[in-house]
Amino acid sequence: MKNYLQVVGIVTGILIVFVTLIQFEVAMPLIWMISISCPALMIWMVYTVLKAPVSIEETFEEQWYQDLKNSLFIK
Repeated sequence: MKNYLQVVGIVTGILIVFVTLIQFEVAMPLIWMISISCPALMIWMVYTVLKAPVSIEETFEEQWYQDLKNSLFIK
């Protein structure tokens, strides 16, 4: 698995735990800790995804929407 996919999974998992803890109103110190660290986690995730070594072969003009060929509105 690529490094950026692991980072996205970790941050998403932490945010799901955060929302679940808020919903059940348990572990207030943990809720505050996650709440304070969320901006740093999001910045880490965005930086990792933007720096990922992924090459895009299509240009914007060639493939504006990925499902453009299958669209019901374009014949």
